[in-house]
Amino acid sequence: MEAARNSVRAERIDLAAELERFAPGGDAGAVVTFTGYCRDEGGRLAALELEHYPGMAEREIGRIAAEAMDRWELIRILCIHRHGMIRPGEEIVLVACASMHRRAAFEAASFVMDFMKTRAPFWKREHLKDGTIGGWVEAKDTDDAASDRWHRL
Repeated sequence: MEAARNSVRAERIDLAAELERFAPGGDAGAVVTFTGYCRDEGGRLAALELEHYPGMAEREIGRIAAEAMDRWELIRILCIHRHGMIRPGEEIVLVACASMHRRAAFEAASFVMDFMKTRAPFWKREHLKDGTIGGWVEAKDTDDAASDRWHRL
């Protein structure tokens, strides 16, 4: 099994199947997973549209995963990000990190999410329940601050 696997897809993420495939074997002492979901934004959101540059998004996620593998002693890493129309309650992203010790798995998963939010080329637009389409969602300063902290560590 490959050490790093990533994909960008429109289909829903079968969390149980992905984590069963990810099973790290006997070397791992820890697996940390993060699943990001689409919120309903107070009941007003019908769907979140995610666009990306095919090929570029996968390459950037691959670079982020490789950087995490270099920075921590990971056994395996998995990054899956969706695009297309995503309904509230559906998963948007899955990150799983396996390592011998928990700290590396926790920190690597956090690092990957912070950089996927700021470096991976995705754009979000809200589709509201009243039938209107909102503008593209602006990047948040808090996301930049979260990824910047890794440069100081």
